Amino acid sequence: MGEHVADKFLKDSAVKSFDQRHREIINSSIDKYNIAFERGKSKFFDLENSKKKAHLVKWKTIENLERYLLDFESNFTKRGGQVIWANDAEEARQEIAKIMERHQARSVVKTKSMATEEIELNQFLEKKNVEVFESDLGEFIIQLLNQKPYHFVTPAMHLSLEEIAKLFHEKFDTPVDASAEQVTMKARELLREKYTAADIGISGANFIIADTGSIAITENEGNARLTTAFPKVHIAVVGIEKIIPNIADLDLFWPLLASHGTGQNLTVYNTVLSGPRQEQDVDGPAEMYVILLDNGRTNVLAQKDQRQGLYCIRCGACLNVCPIYQNIGGHTYGTTYQGPIGSLISPHLGGMKEFKHLSYASSLCGKCTEVCPVGIDIHKMLLLNRRDSVAEGLAPSMEKRAWKGFTYAIQRRGLLDFFSGKTKNFFLQNFFKKTWGQHRKLPKIADKSFSKQWKERGGQ
Repeated sequence: MGEHVADKFLKDSAVKSFDQRHREIINSSIDKYNIAFERGKSKFFDLENSKKKAHLVKWKTIENLERYLLDFESNFTKRGGQVIWANDAEEARQEIAKIMERHQARSVVKTKSMATEEIELNQFLEKKNVEVFESDLGEFIIQLLNQKPYHFVTPAMHLSLEEIAKLFHEKFDTPVDASAEQVTMKARELLREKYTAADIGISGANFIIADTGSIAITENEGNARLTTAFPKVHIAVVGIEKIIPNIADLDLFWPLLASHGTGQNLTVYNTVLSGPRQEQDVDGPAEMYVILLDNGRTNVLAQKDQRQGLYCIRCGACLNVCPIYQNIGGHTYGTTYQGPIGSLISPHLGGMKEFKHLSYASSLCGKCTEVCPVGIDIHKMLLLNRRDSVAEGLAPSMEKRAWKGFTYAIQRRGLLDFFSGKTKNFFLQNFFKKTWGQHRKLPKIADKSFSKQWKERGGQ
């Protein structure tokens, strides 16, 4: 299984890296992001201090995770909400199925949620003949194509406007050269009736607030508010790491998420939901459930060195600056969470054996660490993942023999100097050319080593 996943990753990476059209689309999107990000982060009086403060808040929360989750449950249930603890994806899916059976629900409207992508909820519901409608425009496009999100924040980043217009033309008979506004208006027309007709609304949450028993959702389209307000039942699926101690922390985390995610000072719609509709409320669901999802997160928590991975607020900034992600794209990773942060947490969420190769899919340039709004030392964590995979005996036998041979030779200068540069180059070309990649030339080793030349010159 692990080898199969790794082999597919290498094969897909080799193809996607040289797809010029893909690179043009991604570079165009990321160039726009970079301009917006520079403008957005300039609004902070002291960005580095804000990042340090966010790091400390998340450190405090993750180190006391059980306490804050229990505080949230207590405060949320006081207002009539119901909390469900799900150990894994299957448990979460079955709990959602039970809620739907109780309400005889046959249709669901969803807002963008990486947690529901993680548990493959859409596929599960469709097998049960439940209609599922994604209300986020990017997710709606991805659903039409039967694809997975390409990016945390912009699920359809890999598609050009022309490709999206063609898709809408084929599906809904809109003009083949439709503008972005026309595409958006058509999606709005199609989805508006779904909000009022759906039996259940399903969302994620950007943050869980312990002291008020609330979830916080941040968005730019307003679809999350409609998804959570119109249906009689609202289900929020949230990873347990999304907890923050108190509502005042949003003053820090919302601007950090907005600036690093989209370059905005603050996203357009920021909503705090604290349970089902109360007597004085004019709208909202009659029932509200929050499913607290583990699904491997406690595996990350158990890694004392790498538990920083749970600080992530899913802004996607590390993906946008990563040279590997920019070249191989989001789908190549084969995981829900892509890019540097995905490479850090996926081996612990899905198994080191299956996903250890992702920790090697990094140039270790450190841009991901530099940009992270909560100060996760991502590239160092990737090195620690590599260490752990070796300690667990997951390195291939050929790799072990190669490093053993290299270690033996590099400690013996006389042995290295015994062979000429011509011999070394022959050895490299015939035994290591494949590992270097078919599009790159191996560096040429000098005819004589430095130490040999030094001796010949008498140390002068």
